Amino acid sequence: MNEIKFYGRGGQGVVVASQILGLSFFKAGMYPQCYSVFGGERRGAPVASFLRVDKQKILLKCEIKHPSEIICFDDAMFDPAEVKSLLKPGGRILINTARGPDAFADLSAYRVGLIDGPALARQAGLGRIYNTAVLVAYCALNPDLGIASVLEAVKEVAPAHPEANVKAARLAFEQVQIIDSRGSHG
Repeated sequence: MNEIKFYGRGGQGVVVASQILGLSFFKAGMYPQCYSVFGGERRGAPVASFLRVDKQKILLKCEIKHPSEIICFDDAMFDPAEVKSLLKPGGRILINTARGPDAFADLSAYRVGLIDGPALARQAGLGRIYNTAVLVAYCALNPDLGIASVLEAVKEVAPAHPEANVKAARLAFEQVQIIDSRGSHG
């Protein structure tokens, strides 16, 4: 079973992104289970969302304490010490950031993906909406999910601006920087 934790702030599309990714896995023939946790429902407040995915029906109904993957929509909220205490060994991390690989050198025990979602969204004509770019970058980090399933789910959940979403998706898939546990860059 794959357990994913999403970090971000209200207004960044974290909850919608977790729902789209869950739907993407469903379209790929898997069983997703998605839920979110947030306090004040206002722009900028911390938000966490969780997604379980398995090839079999999921019977667990408990909190995800030690995810196998983390998707961080706001690198200002990213705490490497917290990640190391929570993430399973060999886990995967996707960080929305404009910083380069050197800023995350202390995460060498994990497979890390870096994407500048806001820049790609602007380049694709989406303005401030960058969760599509982040989700497709996730496909490059986790080969168990193909880009086609994500794009199909995006079209279903967020049908506005389909051409711009596809453009952002292609850019993200091409431009995500992957740093694996051996320190190589992709």
